[in-house]
Amino acid sequence: MNFFIKIWANKVLLSSITAWFIAQFLKICFSLYKDKKLDLTRFVGSGGMPSSHTSFVTALATSVGKLNGWDSSSFAIALCFALVVMYDAAGVRRAAGNQAKVLNIIIEDISQHKPLGEEKLKELIGHTPKEVLAGAILGIVISNIMI
Repeated sequence: MNFFIKIWANKVLLSSITAWFIAQFLKICFSLYKDKKLDLTRFVGSGGMPSSHTSFVTALATSVGKLNGWDSSSFAIALCFALVVMYDAAGVRRAAGNQAKVLNIIIEDISQHKPLGEEKLKELIGHTPKEVLAGAILGIVISNIMI
């Protein structure tokens, strides 16, 4: 039990988890506004506005910087990790989402002439640069409030 108390006393971890949680909650709100229907699967899904991955790692880096110093090795590690995650979210995962979109169009076209499986590939796996920026701002704000 003492282990769990120590984990929740960790300000860096709590700040990061809070930023992730708020980002995931905001995805539900934005989805509700855009699609006019409540989609609770957005809470655990990837992709969308804002980037919860980015919120998580920017809260991590900001918290480490505030607690250990902006010139500390631990901040440098956290910042490098955050930059890799953000690049992946806006780059690699976004490209994979675009490929899934094209494949779904091909499947749709082919299925009109010949029956194929109805399973579609997941398209919302990456982020636009705007979604990554929004996640970064959210993570920094939450970290500054909590630390």
